[in-house]
Amino acid sequence: MERHRHKNLRPSGQVFDGFIFGMWNASSKEECDSEENLAFYLKDRNYPENCAGCIQPYADSPLDGEQVGEEVYIIMVNKAERYCYFMRTYLIITDELAHALSLASKRGVDVRIVTHGIPDKKPIYRVMRSFYNEPAENGVRIFEWKPGFCRAKMSVADDRLATCGTINLDYRSLYHHFENGCFMTDVPDILSIKEDFDETFKQCREVTEKYSIKWSVPHRLSRMIIRLFAQLL
Repeated sequence: MERHRHKNLRPSGQVFDGFIFGMWNASSKEECDSEENLAFYLKDRNYPENCAGCIQPYADSPLDGEQVGEEVYIIMVNKAERYCYFMRTYLIITDELAHALSLASKRGVDVRIVTHGIPDKKPIYRVMRSFYNEPAENGVRIFEWKPGFCRAKMSVADDRLATCGTINLDYRSLYHHFENGCFMTDVPDILSIKEDFDETFKQCREVTEKYSIKWSVPHRLSRMIIRLFAQLL
């Protein structure tokens, strides 16, 4: 069973179209970047101005040397004052993101991460669980969704910041993939995302205590060996 309960807001406009053309140019011998070729796709889109807040689509490319997806997540964590929740398929995080999560938890922010309780690939699941320890030791709460495989990729903080899109918390997604998402501030849908998290927590098992303890030397050694392959996953 996979989890797709919350509707994803599809990125649109020039950011989304630029994301598609970036993928095209990376895999095609024929570049599609002239104004004549792009004019049909990059059309003006007029949106009503009577809505609250802001929704900003963004894209992340492995070709520009800038980790937009990771930077958005770190900014969200740093801005959070009360809580910051993440729901992700995989948790194979970078040192920078792990540090930001730990600092937020230490300053009193309720930081929670939801992953899946039933894996699609057991070796990757073992690697992912090896990344639970550092956040859990620093007060980040880790949850596993019991009904099945969690495919959702959402974040929410303080009822006023949220993201929704394709960007996971793993090396491939943050550094090697073409990804896209929507960053939301002060829009009504943020409360719907928060409600979805609250319902999800009821279906999860919390494993924070299990992974917050100091493990034995053999276990820590095996964890270090497993992590050697983390950037390939």
